[in-house]
Amino acid sequence: MLRRMAEVDVKQGLRAVLAKIEQASSKRSQELQCIIPRLVAVTKTKPVELIVEAYDAGQRHFGENYVQELEEKAQNSVILEKCKDIKWHFIGHLQTNKINKVLALPNIYMVETVDTQKLATNLNKNWPKFGPPDSKLNIMIQVNTSGEEEKNGILPSDVVNLTKYVLTDCPNLHLDGLMTIGRFGYNVEDGPNPDFICLKSCRDEVCQALGLDWKKFNLSMGMSDDFEHAIEMGSTNVRVGSSIFGARPKKD
Repeated sequence: MLRRMAEVDVKQGLRAVLAKIEQASSKRSQELQCIIPRLVAVTKTKPVELIVEAYDAGQRHFGENYVQELEEKAQNSVILEKCKDIKWHFIGHLQTNKINKVLALPNIYMVETVDTQKLATNLNKNWPKFGPPDSKLNIMIQVNTSGEEEKNGILPSDVVNLTKYVLTDCPNLHLDGLMTIGRFGYNVEDGPNPDFICLKSCRDEVCQALGLDWKKFNLSMGMSDDFEHAIEMGSTNVRVGSSIFGARPKKD
């Protein structure tokens, strides 16, 4: 784990992000005014003490990209003692052979990156071994809205079929909504982000085809550099890291 950087003020960063979420929410259409976006604080490469600071300031949902790092943090004795109500979101690519490692972790709340029937099947089969009795694991279906080969996610044209499979054949899963990462570096001055438009269209198509209430079907889109734009466009779940915890060091 990286050592704490003295200049990082987590509570101030968190307050600033929440204020921006509130401001962006106020610009949404009237039908979205009643839906408060959920903030997932992304703690990739960040030390435990910063997580505790954010938790003490009221943050409950936290996201991790890598299984090993999530294992270390979710099982950390300080986290277990001081953050009893923490809700962990796994937001990275999940390989089938690592499913049980994630499901066995204390306070695992959601897997946001389900993009195949195989992954959904295995999560559904294994959750009863680890979760509380009669509980369901929250999941999101990840959609590759940008069509980039290096990104994970199901094609938009296949979303309805996978959604239907989860709802009919995976009784141990609760489908929370759809997620996209989208293309990096999009300039919002060029207009509405096409990835966000695409994910909204997928949501609308799913809800119409399967008779679901769109207001109960979350959209996870938007990160530190574009979460305000995402919220204005209808996002109900944003993943923000650097704006709260400070910038991550660049890779060598």
